[in-house]
Amino acid sequence: MDDLKAKYLGQIADAGDENALEAIRVAAVGKKGEVALKMRELGKMTPEERQVAGPALNALKDEINSALSAKKAALADAALDERLRTEWLDVTLPTRARRQGSIHPVSQATEELTAIFAELGFSVAEGPRIEDDWYNFDALNIPGHHPARAEMDTFYMHRAEGDNRPPHVLRTHTSPVQIRSMEKQGAPIRVICPGGVYRADYDQTHTPMFHQVEGLAIDQDISMANLKWVLEEFVKAFFEVDDVELRFRASHFPFTEPSAEVDIRCSWDNGQLKIGEGDDWMEILGSGMVHPKVIAAGGIDPDVYQGFAFGIGIDRLAMLKYGIPDLRAFFDSDLRWLRHYGFAALDMPNLHGGLSR
Repeated sequence: MDDLKAKYLGQIADAGDENALEAIRVAAVGKKGEVALKMRELGKMTPEERQVAGPALNALKDEINSALSAKKAALADAALDERLRTEWLDVTLPTRARRQGSIHPVSQATEELTAIFAELGFSVAEGPRIEDDWYNFDALNIPGHHPARAEMDTFYMHRAEGDNRPPHVLRTHTSPVQIRSMEKQGAPIRVICPGGVYRADYDQTHTPMFHQVEGLAIDQDISMANLKWVLEEFVKAFFEVDDVELRFRASHFPFTEPSAEVDIRCSWDNGQLKIGEGDDWMEILGSGMVHPKVIAAGGIDPDVYQGFAFGIGIDRLAMLKYGIPDLRAFFDSDLRWLRHYGFAALDMPNLHGGLSR
């Protein structure tokens, strides 16, 4: 045993890497190693011999294992020291422009419209993306037979058998945030609700997840004239034009009455969109006066207060302003696309310094 001890402790001390150390472990204390073979010989010994040889073999095995563990730790420390010596970074070197992050066009458009509406007196409200059926549909005066509530259009969350809670959905619009804001704040109120929404649709101009901003203003003397002025000011500021003409067309939304689709005067000159001039019209948003049932669902008396609401697709606004032809590219995670359409990370948009730089 003294010979085995000297042999393997010497080999362990001389091992140059973990592979060599593993080979020594297998040869010494593995299932077919020399120490294991010696232990098998205990059965051939007398009881008196086993009382002496057994503890000695166990002590030898423990000593070899301890030496293996210590050497393995020493090799790991040496490897780390070598990495620290060879892998270093000079933090005084200038940054490389290609590695600077950029702001996604959707995030840029969201920051721009937030800055615009902040100047108009609107605060920002947020809410959960997983909503229950009441906030997403019922409180917004959307009846049970409405097509928007069908599973072919809405992502419903799975419910376990016997679960009697209201069904939950991935919110199909940010309008539920309006209800939550009215419940929390009451009237008067003036908020915008930007965020991601989900619908079962996918093509060049639709994706299953996209972004909307809802606007809500509730007070005692608000009319469609206030809505028209707010939208005109927003469109002029967002598209950075001096004048713009909007056209309101009668429409129907369950949560507003009266309701109106809003078109903007524009032209297409050699494939380039120009806002505020030309003979063409392009739909950009839906709007209207908030339905009394929706106001009541938010805990506000509709006999005292009234207001307007509107909804705009942020992704579509970004496409129109920055000339992006395909909505699906927004979600492809292509760094080349983001470097082309992205914005400087430290240039926060504001009305005084400029929105898109």
